[in-house]
Amino acid sequence: MLGSPDFDYHLYGTRVRFAQGCAAKLAETLAALGCRRPVLLMQRRLAASPAGLALRAQLAGLAAAVLDGVPEHGSVAYLEAALADLRVHQPDVIVAAGGGSVADSAKALALMLPAGANLAAYAVGQPAPPRRALLPIVSLPTTAAAAEVTPSIGLAEEGRKRLFWCRDVAATEVLIDPDLAAGLPRERLLATAVNGIAHDLEGLYSRQRSPVSDALALHSLGLFAVALAPDTDPAAARRQILAAAHLSGMVLSMARTCLHHAICHVIGARHGLAHGAVNCVMLPHVLRFNAPAAPQALAAAAQAIGRASGAQGGVAAHDWVIGLREAHGLPVSLRALGLAAANLPEIARLCMHERGVALNPRAVPDADTVLHLLEQAYGPALSRSTA
Repeated sequence: MLGSPDFDYHLYGTRVRFAQGCAAKLAETLAALGCRRPVLLMQRRLAASPAGLALRAQLAGLAAAVLDGVPEHGSVAYLEAALADLRVHQPDVIVAAGGGSVADSAKALALMLPAGANLAAYAVGQPAPPRRALLPIVSLPTTAAAAEVTPSIGLAEEGRKRLFWCRDVAATEVLIDPDLAAGLPRERLLATAVNGIAHDLEGLYSRQRSPVSDALALHSLGLFAVALAPDTDPAAARRQILAAAHLSGMVLSMARTCLHHAICHVIGARHGLAHGAVNCVMLPHVLRFNAPAAPQALAAAAQAIGRASGAQGGVAAHDWVIGLREAHGLPVSLRALGLAAANLPEIARLCMHERGVALNPRAVPDADTVLHLLEQAYGPALSRSTA
């Protein structure tokens, strides 16, 4: 498998720069855009770190506003509370430094800031509102969420994951700097990598897949397999993870997600659990459920990760994810994440309203089907398949 060279390209109006140290080009990037009134979005951990302080230092001399308390899963209420002050500030660019919660918050803010804007008009399932000029977004990802390149937005609101969509809202400029992720706790980076793997696997068997999304997903899976191998140097692994995640974000944009992400969205928004951690727990169970309906997709996935193919593709992909959890000490059960068993029936019911259920390759006839998967994921760790 080839490594990940530096790359610099335009796609869907987004310029992406992937290089060690490219976060230091933030000020240069803003100047090239002609922007002097940024609003910087971060979470508190990054804001207090040397990397976060270095980003803020690049904004010296600019009229910068800072929102450094973005909550996990984002929050419609958090953004609404900041709107009045931000409209007074009149930013001309949004800078998002962080993971998926920050990237999605930045995209939502771009939709909310124009006069008369209504975020609800962009809810998934609604007719697309008329196109309008939006503030540019400069994104500096620190995790493998890859939300910076997607036109989708997921935010928590009253215990639910609200999904929004706008084809014009992906970041204008993306600076993917592996050094920026160096301060992220290792277990969190690895958990977000499993989220990227889920984007790829669901993209391969989504009802909305295409040859383009297939090609991206398969190459991304190969990069993840190299990055997460036990003998990979940590710095090289971090670089490979971010490259693979970037591709997985494009897979998500094209093919969307299925049952697995429907479940993760509900659990995360309803109970405040980290999206990556829930991915680690749920993915093997949903893979095993979907395997009979997606033999070709999972056989291709197995080949991409260097495992057996053919009829055993689903088993190989399932066992690979199980092995990753064991090798890296990632979460294996909903019980271990602190979720109460009494919440499982409600989660199952709410999942049936998620868009991803309709794109799943295997029919999900009722909430009891989802509940069965949740009950499997709640107890002891699922053992490797023998089928």
